[in-house]
Amino acid sequence: MDTEVSITVDELLSRISGLESMIREASGEAESNRQLSSHVADALREAGCYRMFRPRSRGGLDFDPVSGFRVIEELARIDSAAGWNVAIANASEPFGAWFSDAATEKVFGPADSVLCGAFNPPRRAVPVDGGYQVSGRCSFNSNCTAANWNLGLAHIYDGETERLDENGVPETLIVLIPMDEMEIINNWDTLGMRGTGSHDVNVDDVFVPAERAVPFVPDFEPSSAYNGPFHLLTVWPPVACNAVSALGVAQAAIDEFVELATKKIPAYTERTVRDKDVTQFRFAKARARLESARAYLHETFDNAWQRALDGKALAMEDRATLQLSATNVVIASAESVDLIHSLVGASGIRNNNKFQRYFRDAHVITQHGFVCESRLEAVGQVNLGLDPTWPFFYF
Repeated sequence: MDTEVSITVDELLSRISGLESMIREASGEAESNRQLSSHVADALREAGCYRMFRPRSRGGLDFDPVSGFRVIEELARIDSAAGWNVAIANASEPFGAWFSDAATEKVFGPADSVLCGAFNPPRRAVPVDGGYQVSGRCSFNSNCTAANWNLGLAHIYDGETERLDENGVPETLIVLIPMDEMEIINNWDTLGMRGTGSHDVNVDDVFVPAERAVPFVPDFEPSSAYNGPFHLLTVWPPVACNAVSALGVAQAAIDEFVELATKKIPAYTERTVRDKDVTQFRFAKARARLESARAYLHETFDNAWQRALDGKALAMEDRATLQLSATNVVIASAESVDLIHSLVGASGIRNNNKFQRYFRDAHVITQHGFVCESRLEAVGQVNLGLDPTWPFFYF
């Protein structure tokens, strides 16, 4: 296991500041190649960005959720793909709690270990001596070209029959597979977030030892390396990681608009964009939506973190609030970008300006299954005393 003297979130942000010009210069290349440039991924790994939520006993930085969110947002402000890939890598880290100490030392222990993964559709796992033979193709594996481990789900099959529990629910494993035993299907071609390399990944009848294929259940005893307060937050920091990049995208749009508004004089007018009443109104509204969403996210996760520090597990209402704050970030960020886009005129449709990319990126993030608007239905169910239909609310 490789370790590093603990660094603070401000020290990590300082490292990122030193990388900003390099990340910006490679941003267009990532967009064109549909994956993060390798030298950017290497620099982010060396800085420690991929292991913010990893325990110190496994060489991680052991950040609290909001500290990690600050780093992800800042990277996404610089480049959406960099922020997103760091978010997804860190979203995989807390799942180490489900695995044994031996497994986490092998997978999470090395400083150069980087994870990717996705949960849908689950793969097929057939029991054999010592583990499982796992097969299947899974979509949306962001950062797979930079990762050396893949985290995903698999349903257990006895021959051709899917194994069900007493409630008729498929018995599900969470599995860790080396990327060199998997095939990357280069098929990430989307409207926005193009630089994330979120390709499909396929595995064909690969043996996974039992220590790296464990039941994915809400009630479990975390391994000793992960038996700290973070595991009491279960899946909720990973869920929110899928939302935080939207804050950075929207902040970048607001920052860039300030510069444009002081210079641009729209056609057939004599005043700068800044001097127009509609500009002043919508710009203020964009800021209010973004900053209130950020504050709500940080507040809810700071409260949950304090609860975890006190040794208390999350109640159902807590989980609903965390989901609400994460989904609200995505909705509010897209609304903020839309307000800015409505003010920039033709600058918003030219590919040599970034406003069109902010627009595309913000709206692609709104479609992510963990934080999309549809998740508010389950929040409302909890708030109204009903059983939620979103399975993560039971973790």
